[in-house]
Amino acid sequence: MKIVTWTTGFGDRAGFVIENTIADIASAHQAARSHGYGELPELPTNIIDILQLEDVGMKELVTIEKWARDNIAGDASWVVPGHAALRSPIPRPTSMRDGYAFRQHVEAARRNRGLEMIPEFDQIPIFYFTNHQAVYGPGEIPVRDLHCDKLDFELECAIVIGKKGRNISVAEADSYIAGFMVMNDWSARALQMEEMKLNLGPAKGKDFATSLGPWLVTRDELAAHRISTPFGDTYDLAMKCVINGKDVSVGNVKDMSWTFAQIIERASYGVTLYPGDVIGSGTCGTGCFLELNGSKVYEPAWWLQPGDVVECSIDALGTLSNVIVTENV
Repeated sequence: MKIVTWTTGFGDRAGFVIENTIADIASAHQAARSHGYGELPELPTNIIDILQLEDVGMKELVTIEKWARDNIAGDASWVVPGHAALRSPIPRPTSMRDGYAFRQHVEAARRNRGLEMIPEFDQIPIFYFTNHQAVYGPGEIPVRDLHCDKLDFELECAIVIGKKGRNISVAEADSYIAGFMVMNDWSARALQMEEMKLNLGPAKGKDFATSLGPWLVTRDELAAHRISTPFGDTYDLAMKCVINGKDVSVGNVKDMSWTFAQIIERASYGVTLYPGDVIGSGTCGTGCFLELNGSKVYEPAWWLQPGDVVECSIDALGTLSNVIVTENV
């Protein structure tokens, strides 16, 4: 199942992707209920409220998506108009963490700074919190002058938590994942490098934008790509970034040194995770200009500028396409 958030400019609503069509979830649910399908009296119009129904809500989504798929050729008054725009599948996550799970990226970034590989990487599935109120989907990413000083992309995969949990074990953690998305963690490197001298992690270098999308893909759709390990599932999903039509980065989700299950276990230690929380994988190897420029792949160094089109893709998860624009103040 592929879940989107769509809008025509009058509020956000959750939908299903059925082939090349979007079906409004709440409207399709009403129609299905009138034909005897489904158990809940209604479904919310937004994805966060649906996720908060946890397993009951996901079961209802499966039922209604199947009904909608079987009936979309009929009287489909619940079909979304073609001029609707996609937002982030999770427009306002309840929280957002970003990991550091790809060894190739960490090793290259440290080597480029003349540093040895840090041994703690193999001890802790580390993450930081980023701004869950500055989330974008496909489309424009507004930036200001300071962001354009070494503006960078980061090619990542992200998960969404689908049910409430605390002190979650690795063995149980995958069942807490509602689905997967492409993530682009936009980074203003000059700002980031300046503030990280104070040893508190990125803030203004990261907090202006994170892109998610184009849709949320549920775990069942990825079964053919799943690789089971003693530390939770991983997935054989090729990753790629194309900028202005030029191939820039390639990777694979299966190359994560820490699984999402391990990151969930760490994140939930003494803390409650909630439906709608987003967790990113961190940048894949070759997945940003900071790494590529430091490795002398591009000389002179290549950084993003207004007008650039950045397309991040992951097999089975789709392509998240954004264009950098100057923010009007």
